[in-house]
Amino acid sequence: MAPFTMALALPLNLLPLANPLHTPVLVTGGTGFVGSYLIKYLLAAGYTHIRATKRPNSMMDLIGPHHAQHIQWVEADLLDPFSLQDALQGIELVYHCAGMISYHPKAKKQLLQVNVQGAANLINEALEANIRKLVFTSDASAIGYPSEHFLADEHTPWEWKKERSTYALSKHLAELEAWRGLAEGLNVAIVNPAVILGAGNWLSESLKIFNLAWHNAPFYPPGENGFVDVRDVARFMIRLMESPVSGERFILAAENMTTGSLMQHIAAALDKKGPRTIAPPWLFHTSKILDHVLPLSLSDKLSYHNSASLRYNNAKSIQDLNWSYRPLHQTITETAQHFAQTAHHKNTVITFPV
Repeated sequence: MAPFTMALALPLNLLPLANPLHTPVLVTGGTGFVGSYLIKYLLAAGYTHIRATKRPNSMMDLIGPHHAQHIQWVEADLLDPFSLQDALQGIELVYHCAGMISYHPKAKKQLLQVNVQGAANLINEALEANIRKLVFTSDASAIGYPSEHFLADEHTPWEWKKERSTYALSKHLAELEAWRGLAEGLNVAIVNPAVILGAGNWLSESLKIFNLAWHNAPFYPPGENGFVDVRDVARFMIRLMESPVSGERFILAAENMTTGSLMQHIAAALDKKGPRTIAPPWLFHTSKILDHVLPLSLSDKLSYHNSASLRYNNAKSIQDLNWSYRPLHQTITETAQHFAQTAHHKNTVITFPV
């Protein structure tokens, strides 16, 4: 579904804020990878009224005690509208970062519940609460596949392919809920990050590739994808929120790179050998190997049966919001340096300073 076009005349509730730093803000999924960095950047920018949602069993490692103490934390569940209603009391701006990431076939039902029904619940409650604006975190997988020799952009139409994951479908359907909210009067803008890299929880899907390189994996998956620094995602979301833009989506990708090149860069930064050959087809038929060897977020997008390049056009983010990305080699190097500090203690979480 193509994004809506922003009207020339701004809606009344999108007129410039008198004092944006004192505007009440809600971040859903505040303890997650993107949400935790977003909170840190909001605090660094001077925002003084930040509320964030978490679950009862959420780990606070990514946010850290120093930043956590400046946040009003509320327990909320995307599938519990009443908890969302309470979380939105007195809030004007919402960053939606909460959601579920999984590529396991057995997670299909839960993915659709959390990501799609959860988005619908949040949109409904945001409309009821008369929220001024919502920045919605989607995924590049909700963008249509590029044609051969072309880059996918924000208008590339979605189509279902058997190679696509339920996660990708859930993000696409969640976006439809966001556009439905826009049609019903809620100011919404969407970000579609490519594969997100950066210091964090090394057991998370997109960061498993650093562990792969650390152990001198001889194989690399085929294919190509876009990659972006988690700090750029967080900072862009704040700029998007503070802009008058509504009814638009933005691909966030610093660069497109083959997985082989990415792993070679990571290996070099870690002073490791790096992969030497493309992964054999049988590797992608063995779920147990995938679980322990290959980052599932990449196996889903870059599998042997889906080795076509997934390349993204980031021109809209650069031009419309005057944005510039960190070079991918810088992100890789800095992430590898942080990884090396905890390489022998994978449960230790270390993040970039903000």
